[in-house]
Amino acid sequence: MEIRQVGASLLPDLGTLFESNSTTRGCYCMWFLLSSKEMDSGWGGLNRTRFEDLVSASSGEPFGVLADDDDGRPLGWCAIGPRSRYARILRSPLMKSREPAEDGDVWMVPCFFVRVGARRAGTTKLLLEAAVSAAADHGATAVEGFPLAGPGPHKDDRYLGTEGLFAACGFTAIARPSPRRVVMRRPL
Repeated sequence: MEIRQVGASLLPDLGTLFESNSTTRGCYCMWFLLSSKEMDSGWGGLNRTRFEDLVSASSGEPFGVLADDDDGRPLGWCAIGPRSRYARILRSPLMKSREPAEDGDVWMVPCFFVRVGARRAGTTKLLLEAAVSAAADHGATAVEGFPLAGPGPHKDDRYLGTEGLFAACGFTAIARPSPRRVVMRRPL
């Protein structure tokens, strides 16, 4: 498996992965970047255009990491970027205890996607580890996520990751804003 940081050159590969699922095809990892109204209006293809425009205009910071299998076929994605990139997250009650002055230096992992047929093989853990490395490469002081709390079973919203996954990658809980969610952080 190879995991690469996603910039403009990898947009075709990411498109191949996202087109494999109706949810990722519509969302195109814009959920945490847009308001609900904007998100809904972009479901028919505009979200893809918006995402590709953002990545193409980026100053070099990755928008995520992409895992390929040994044949070069995209099989998994993890979004990563400065917390300041994710406007919807900043407005969320889940993040009310954050320090706003850190929004540019602390990076966020808001979601994951692994293709059907490649799940339950440790890909998500490898993606999270690669996302942490990408954040470190770009000067982040810490990485945060807000995964599902507790041991599960978690049937819905698994795209957020789980507390166990984040803990296995060196994250610790810093807040428990709801019974279902925990904010986890890994200093760099």
